[in-house]
Amino acid sequence: MSRGDLTQELLHASVWADGLVTSAGIPVYDMPLVSVGGGLGSFTLVDVLRVRGVAASSMRVLSTSDSPWQTWEYLTRVSQLPAHERIRSDSGARPDNIWGFPSYAAEEAWRERTIKPLLQVFAEPIGTDFYSPRAGHVVWSVRREADRIGYWEMLAKGQVRMVRKRLGGGYFTVLTPPPGSGPTKRVALRSQYVHLAVGYPGLKFLDDLQEFRQRQGERYRVVNAYEPHEHVYEQLTKRPGVVVVRGAGIVASRVLQRLMDDRERHGLQTQIVHLFRTYVTGSHGPGPFMRRKGGDGWAYQAFTMPKSAFGGQLKARYNRAGPEGRARMAALVAGTTTPKLARWQEQMRRARQGSWYHPVQAEVERIDRAPDGRLVTRTRSAASAAMQYVSDFIIDCTGLEADMPEHRVLDDLLRHGGARPNKAGRLQVGPHFEVLGAESGGGVLYASGAATAGNHFLAVDSFLGMQTAALDIADDLAARGFCKGLGPIRSAAQWLRWASNRRPA
Repeated sequence: MSRGDLTQELLHASVWADGLVTSAGIPVYDMPLVSVGGGLGSFTLVDVLRVRGVAASSMRVLSTSDSPWQTWEYLTRVSQLPAHERIRSDSGARPDNIWGFPSYAAEEAWRERTIKPLLQVFAEPIGTDFYSPRAGHVVWSVRREADRIGYWEMLAKGQVRMVRKRLGGGYFTVLTPPPGSGPTKRVALRSQYVHLAVGYPGLKFLDDLQEFRQRQGERYRVVNAYEPHEHVYEQLTKRPGVVVVRGAGIVASRVLQRLMDDRERHGLQTQIVHLFRTYVTGSHGPGPFMRRKGGDGWAYQAFTMPKSAFGGQLKARYNRAGPEGRARMAALVAGTTTPKLARWQEQMRRARQGSWYHPVQAEVERIDRAPDGRLVTRTRSAASAAMQYVSDFIIDCTGLEADMPEHRVLDDLLRHGGARPNKAGRLQVGPHFEVLGAESGGGVLYASGAATAGNHFLAVDSFLGMQTAALDIADDLAARGFCKGLGPIRSAAQWLRWASNRRPA
């Protein structure tokens, strides 16, 4: 065993005494608050706390990422949302600005000297598509705020191994620093408060595609939209090919738009087979106020959730509902959707008329390899005979893995930390996003993001959702004396500091 490593006694103990950690040779550092993850969820919390007067020296963000936007930028880029493209988010949903003013639209209008973004906001959604910011604008704004609040002073690089309760209250968070960064394999941060914003543990493949990849060792022709797959588009520019696209959400629509853009831009002969498990033919849902538009296989929704889920009647109803009621409401308003954008709709219409885009409703039975190395997708359908589609590539656009046992820290928390799953299989949290069952004396463990879905707030996995969680956590920490409240005077003063790019005070 390396010096300063986890002992068997530590691994099997759910509560650690100080002496147990030091006897293992693991250095212990005291830090009032630790945030695990280092993505936009961690960034949003420390940003709110800096605005509320917490010093950068009182917090640490533990992460393998070099920046809070690194994972988000990577996922948007590989899923065909590069810096110049617009993301699926509201104008006022700003991770870098808790006030939401000025909005992304107002800032874009100012920077580009045009009133078009403002006119779009005023006319949406009746006269035009919803406004949404460019991916590059989001990254620029988060980088500016990270510099302003001293984020880099709070960042500690490394892989978090576990969070365990401390005898007497609080927690130990075990970090594996980068190789060569110190004399010991692990370090432990001793804190009163811990925040988890760990995102998704990995890619989620459809079962038949996962089975084929494992059976064939295939990584080139069968790809996930959230992993690098630029080679697919490059190969299609060199010779005609067939692509099978699976999924019916925002990522599937972006992949289709990329394929269609390339076909039109380069004069390609790409054929697209789009397999729908559920084919939406029109508006659906309980009426008259809960219906969602749909057609041509797609369910249409401007954002991941209706706007009322972020701060309206739906948010209030969901908060009051019990576990079963929340599950029913989530099934109604969430699900797989994509925005109905005019340009993309026109592309789809031309593609169908040109007979090079083929939407099909079917269940996939098996994926095989053809003698020439291509892929054979065998399907069955209640409405038609069994079919098979030979393609050069399959792109799986069904999403990211959210199961807690797939994430090492969350799995350890379920086993040793007292946390328990909710009806949705995620962490059960209280009204201030405190993880129920994980209390440790006067210490509190909080969580935000995808790991908290299915509790009292619907839209946790969004910019506004992470901001809502951060504000609720900060309110609880203010009641515990860790940070200041955010009354109108302090809020106005801190906004002026934000606008002038001065550090919080």
